Amino acid sequence: MTVFNVILLAFLVVCAISVSFSKNLLNSILIFMSYSLIMSIIWILLESPDLAITEAAVGAGVTSILFFVTLKKIHAIQQEEEDEHEPRQKTK
Repeated sequence: MTVFNVILLAFLVVCAISVSFSKNLLNSILIFMSYSLIMSIIWILLESPDLAITEAAVGAGVTSILFFVTLKKIHAIQQEEEDEHEPRQKTK
């Protein structure tokens, strides 16, 4: 069981670091969702189911939906998709 805890904690640290270095907003939200889900698993292993349910519902659920709606409202999702599909022009 200790190996599983170490793997979860390592993945938690990787998620925390990678969300700060991600340049794509959509990827940052997905990494944040995975961080919250891993944190809820850790709460379950620490025998605190009330915190695990709250973390899963608020961290991975409600907050992520609010982030997606915000990105859609400010047209950030459409802009990133258009930027990925346009060929890059060379500048002199």
